[in-house]
Amino acid sequence: MRAMTLDTLPTPCFVLDMARLRQNLETARRVRDAARCKILLATKAFALPAVFPMMRDYLDGTTASGEQEARLGADTFGKEVHVYSPAYAPGEVARLSEIAQHIYFNSAVQLAQYGSVARAAGARIGLRVNPGYSNATLGGDLYDPCAPKSRFGEVAGKLDQIDWSGVDIFHVHALCESRAKGSVGLIEHVADQFAPYLEQVSAVNFGGGHFLNKPDYDVGALIAAIQAFRARFPVEVILEPGGGLVVDTGELHASVIDLHWNDGAIALLDASASTHMPDVLEVPYRPDIVGADEHGVLAHSYRLAGRTCMTGDIIGDYSFDAPLAPGDRVIFEDQMHYSFVKTNTFNGNPLANLAVRHEDGSIELLSDFDYDAFRSRLGR
Repeated sequence: MRAMTLDTLPTPCFVLDMARLRQNLETARRVRDAARCKILLATKAFALPAVFPMMRDYLDGTTASGEQEARLGADTFGKEVHVYSPAYAPGEVARLSEIAQHIYFNSAVQLAQYGSVARAAGARIGLRVNPGYSNATLGGDLYDPCAPKSRFGEVAGKLDQIDWSGVDIFHVHALCESRAKGSVGLIEHVADQFAPYLEQVSAVNFGGGHFLNKPDYDVGALIAAIQAFRARFPVEVILEPGGGLVVDTGELHASVIDLHWNDGAIALLDASASTHMPDVLEVPYRPDIVGADEHGVLAHSYRLAGRTCMTGDIIGDYSFDAPLAPGDRVIFEDQMHYSFVKTNTFNGNPLANLAVRHEDGSIELLSDFDYDAFRSRLGR
């Protein structure tokens, strides 16, 4: 949109580093090539069309959680479109069949109700199964698709009632920010527990949550597990990471706009946990900041907070070498996955803008979210 420098970049703003993104995508390429599997981008975690041309060179397509994400993948990524939702509204499957080549259903009931519609349009049909394997390493039951009474996937006890001749893809999703132990464990669990059904399909989708690009993720172990699985079952294997493709590739740049005191120093930012980093409250977790440490470690300690009216709009407690002042920049690390896709305008807070740091070091601002962006979300 327009060239900037980091010093002149308006805040709040998410900044994606293209060089780091390419490094992560090279990991995906390594897995694809060695394991001979497909890897999709889960746009629920990361959806930035400006960088899709780079990602297209490394990935097989996108996977969506609903109609609008599916349309985004079809319009801006241009390769395979897969879509899964725990429930479809009337008419939605017919519309999806015009843009998605792979449509996944959540239950035998859905399969019976909508499978013929998707099949008639030429789509491959997937069935999500609850594998009963819990390995979500973040957020407990909040992010565990196999938590008790989960709404995700048909239960194992009903699989014998399904006509598998109408199913192309056996789909499971059980991970969240899992390392290789979780990925390998899921693959082996599915192979051991669901072999009779795997022998009747042409593809198996092991979902997302594979945190491929964390330094402690054993990529070789994942490759070996997929190779062993494909040696046992002659099927196509699909992975659909979101965060695992963009972890540690960018930051949220914010500015101090005021200071307050109430039994300790409080720095009010133009970025908010409530509106710009909702997972800080939902998981919850404390994001790292460039040059900062735990509260009390460095000379000057602050509670960092947003300016919404929600009392709990607290990002966390930190310490800095120098005192903070209005206008100072605060840079939150690892903010590319599940952050800008979940932002909102509560209290009229502006959406955080989007920018990329190109591989030559130049900064490009991609958006200019203003009053019109706020007003357009409120209807006529």
